[in-house]
Amino acid sequence: MYHFWIVPGQLESIEAMSTSKKVITREEWEKKLMDVKIRKEDMNKLVMNFLVTEGYVDAAEKFRIESGTEPELNLATIADRMAVKRAVQSGNVQDAIEKVIHLNPEILNTNPHLYFHLQQQKLIELIRYGKVEEALEFAQEELAPRGEENQNFLEELERTVALLAFEDVKNCPFGELLDLSQRLKTASEVNAAILTSQSHEKDPKLPRLLKMLIWVQNQLDEKAAYPRINDLTTAALEEPAI
Repeated sequence: MYHFWIVPGQLESIEAMSTSKKVITREEWEKKLMDVKIRKEDMNKLVMNFLVTEGYVDAAEKFRIESGTEPELNLATIADRMAVKRAVQSGNVQDAIEKVIHLNPEILNTNPHLYFHLQQQKLIELIRYGKVEEALEFAQEELAPRGEENQNFLEELERTVALLAFEDVKNCPFGELLDLSQRLKTASEVNAAILTSQSHEKDPKLPRLLKMLIWVQNQLDEKAAYPRINDLTTAALEEPAI
């Protein structure tokens, strides 16, 4: 049998060896970054993808002229999509529905969840403005039949109709349905559906790349100390913490 004795100083040395990280200086890190070759054309496409997906039609047109980068979609369709999104965000749901049908009837015909959520948003707007009788009639005629076919729809309908049971609807348990965030949520769902119908990604690539950057840095943190990007708005490298 062998006995191993480790004095405190040796133990600290072993622990330091097991937990030590490789230190990469700013100069070394910047050299590695410079060695990575990215084509300007690819960067321009990334910017255009963001502008098109988020609906910045004027900025996309200016960027097309300045950079020579052609958008993935006809810019006229972006204006139509943004008109739908604005209509939902302003609470004019019926106008949004009509615009979607004009743009592409199949979007609502093939997406029952989206159509239900638009109708639900229309019900919310009726309740918001105190049109109780109209809201009850609309819920009974338009939404109740869909609730009978889908349990999730029924639960969402019950939550929405429950708003009518409270005098102070904004402070009731389901008051968040009247928040601006609910309109934005519905508008975002419509926007994504229109993009999908146009064979375009529903989310821009740039935010996904930034999320990937954060994930990679978190993984690298466990192995090395290096100049890190903590502020994504400036992308400034910060000296490694040693």
